[in-house]
Amino acid sequence: MKMRGRVSRAKYNKQFGAKDMKFKKRAAAAVALSAVIACGVLAGCDGLTTSDARKDYEQVVAEVNIAESDDFKENGKFYAYRDVVGTAGITKRDLVSLFASQGSSLVNSGYSYSDIFDTICGTLINRQVYVQYAKVYYLSEEGSTYTVDGYKGAVAAAPAADKNGKAYSAEKKALEQEIAGLGYFLDDDEKAKAIYDLKVSVNEALDSQEESIIAAEEEDDDHDETVRTTPTGAETEDEDYFAESYEIYTGTGERHAADCGEYETVEGSTVTTRRKAYTSFLSNLRSYALLFDGEDTSEIENLVYYSMEVKNAYESALLQKLNDSFEEEGEAIFGGGEWVKTQYDNKLESQKNGYKDDTDGFETALDGMSDTSFVLAAPQEGFGFVINILLPFSEGNKQELANAAIDKGDESGNKFSQRADILKKVKATDQRGTWFTGHDDYSFKAADTSYGYKAGEREYLFFEHSLPTYNNGVYAEQENGKYETIKNYYGQYTYNGKVTPKEEDGHTHYTLTPNKIDIDGFIAEMEGYLKYAGLDLGKPTPHKDTYYNQPASSYYKTKADGSTDWTKIDYSKFVYYEGSVQLPDYTADDLFVQGSAVNKAFSVINELSFAYNTDTAGLNTYLGYAVTPAKTDFVSEFEYAAQVVCKRGAGNYIVAPSEYGWHIMYCTFSFTEAGTSPFTYNAEDIKKEGTFSNLFYESIKAESISAYSSTKQTQIINAYADNCSKKYPERYADLTNIG
Repeated sequence: MKMRGRVSRAKYNKQFGAKDMKFKKRAAAAVALSAVIACGVLAGCDGLTTSDARKDYEQVVAEVNIAESDDFKENGKFYAYRDVVGTAGITKRDLVSLFASQGSSLVNSGYSYSDIFDTICGTLINRQVYVQYAKVYYLSEEGSTYTVDGYKGAVAAAPAADKNGKAYSAEKKALEQEIAGLGYFLDDDEKAKAIYDLKVSVNEALDSQEESIIAAEEEDDDHDETVRTTPTGAETEDEDYFAESYEIYTGTGERHAADCGEYETVEGSTVTTRRKAYTSFLSNLRSYALLFDGEDTSEIENLVYYSMEVKNAYESALLQKLNDSFEEEGEAIFGGGEWVKTQYDNKLESQKNGYKDDTDGFETALDGMSDTSFVLAAPQEGFGFVINILLPFSEGNKQELANAAIDKGDESGNKFSQRADILKKVKATDQRGTWFTGHDDYSFKAADTSYGYKAGEREYLFFEHSLPTYNNGVYAEQENGKYETIKNYYGQYTYNGKVTPKEEDGHTHYTLTPNKIDIDGFIAEMEGYLKYAGLDLGKPTPHKDTYYNQPASSYYKTKADGSTDWTKIDYSKFVYYEGSVQLPDYTADDLFVQGSAVNKAFSVINELSFAYNTDTAGLNTYLGYAVTPAKTDFVSEFEYAAQVVCKRGAGNYIVAPSEYGWHIMYCTFSFTEAGTSPFTYNAEDIKKEGTFSNLFYESIKAESISAYSSTKQTQIINAYADNCSKKYPERYADLTNIG
C-alpha cells in the first residue's frame, strides 16, 4: 500500500490505565484545567514552564508498596521477594496526563472533577499493584527461572550513559534501572514488541502534526473527499507483529527517514516539515514539564521523557503477560471440547423452547447474531440474511419517474410500467475511486501480478498486503507475517474502469474513468466473477425478454373471473432475474471457513458489494440484512424478493427493483425448512478455523477464562490495593476543585 499518511494500526496496550501518545487529544482535553494550572503548562506555550510548575507536576500524590502486606512479612508466602517490590510513586503529572487522554469523556458524562481524579488516582494505584504483583508472581511460580539475584543483577546492569558515553541524568538513570527491572521479566520478543508499539505511536503523533503542517502550507488539498468504507481488516497490522529495525523519524540528528526501517513518511514530507512537527512535539512535552535542562533533543531516545514511556510500555507488556498467564491457568481448568458440547446442547434446547412462541425475541437475537452471539434455532423457516447491492436511480432517472404518467388502469397511482422503462437506463459504476484518491492509496497494479479478475483488460486491485491467496483454488493465508488477512473478501475483482496515474510534486494523482454498466452488465460481472472463483452456477431464470414489455395489469393479481384485481399487487412479476451458486456440500458450519465453496461465494458477493453498492449501511455487516418471513418495514418489492431468496437458502440470488433502483439480493445464510437448527457442534472441529464448532468453542472458552482472569485480578486488588497504598489528595486538591 502506498500511504499518504500512516493508517493507525498500532495496538498499544492501554490496560489498567496505560498512558497513550495522542498528544492532540491531550492538548484539547487539557483546556479544562487551564483555569487552575499555570497558563501554558498544558496549552503548549513555550517559555512558561517554571521550576515551580515542574515541582508541582512531580509531587507524589499516591504511593504503592504491596510488600507492606502480611504476605511479605517473615513466614509470609512472599517473604523472599520483599526486596524486589519497592515503593512506586504516582505523580501529579500522571494524574493530569491520564485525565488529558481519557478524562474528557467522563466530564461530558457529567462526572465531577473530584470523582474523576479520585477514580484516576485509584486506577493508577491498581496498575502499580498489578505491576508489583506480576514480579512476585513470576518469581514465586513453580519451576520459575526468575530469581531475586537475577532481578537485582539486571537492575545493576542498567545503562548509565548514552551510546556516546555521556552520563545520564539522575532522573534518566533511575528510569533505566526501573526499565531493566521490568525487562527482566519479559523475553526478547515481548520487549521488542513493546518498543515497536511505542515507536509506532510516537511516529503517528509526529505524522499527525506533520500532515497539519503540510496541509497548511499547500494551497489546495485533493484528499478531503469522503472515502468509501473499506472492508474490516484491510491493511490491519497483526497484533503480534513487530519490526526491530523500525525507528522514530524526527528529521533531526543523524537518522534519515531511510534509516527507520519500515516507517513510511507521510505524503509531501520533507526534512523541514518533519523538524517542524518534532519541534511542536517537544513544545508539547515542555508544556507537561517533560523536558529537562540540558537535554539533547536531536534524537528522542535521549530524552528522560522517552525513558518514561519505555517504562510505561514495559509495565503494560508485563501486565499483558500476567493476564495471559491467568488465562492459561483458566484454560487448564477449563473443561475442553466435550464440556462445550454440553453448553451447546443447553443453548440449543433453550432457544428452541424460548423462541417457539417469541418471534420478536428471536428477531432481536437475529439482528445481533455474530460469531460470539449465536442463534442456533429458528421458530420457523424463512428467517435469514441477504447482502443487498443497490444500483440506484440517478437524479435524472428520479426526475423522469416523478414526471411519468400513472399506468393505464392503475387506480392506486402506481407507475410500474413507466418505472420498468426507466430501469433500463440505470447505469452502475465502480464506487471504489476514493481507494485511489483518498487520504490513503490502497491500490496496486493487478497487471503486475498473476491474478485478478479480467487482469488482462483492467489493471488495479486493492489491499495487496491483506488479500487472501489461493493456490489452485485452495485458500491459503498470506505469509508476509505483518498484516491480517481480510475475512469474507475474495480480493481479486479489478477496478472496473480506466486509471491514469500521474506523479507530480511527490504526489500520485489519478484520473479515473469508471465504466458504466446496466443491470445486465452487472449480472454478467457478478456471474463471471463467481465462475472465476471456481464456483458452479445453476441454470438461471432471466425474465428480461418479457420484463420491459409486460402491460401494467400484469403487475396485479387476477380475480376468479379472469379480470385484473387492481388492489392486489403480484410482486413476483417484479423479479427480473433469478440464479444460484451450486453448493452441493453446503453446511452452515462452514460459512466462515475461508476456501469453502459457501465462503467463496459469500466473499465474492461481499467484495462486489464494496465495489458497486450505494446502500452503504450494508457494508461491513455480519451477514447482511436480517430478513423475516413476516411483514417488515422494507419496501414491498424488496421484502418479497428477500423473503423468497431466504426461503430458498444460501447461494441463491435474485434481482428486483424498488423506488430506489435495482436490488441484487444474495442469501448468505437462512433457516430453511430442512434446517431450522442448521449448526452442528463437533468437538473434533474446534481447531479448524472458521467452523461453527471452532467459533462456538472459542467464544465459550474466552468467556470462561476471561471470568477466571477477572476474578484473579479482583482478588489481587482486594488483597493489596487498600492496605498497601497511601493517597495524598491534598496534593491534587486544585484539580478536584475545578468547577
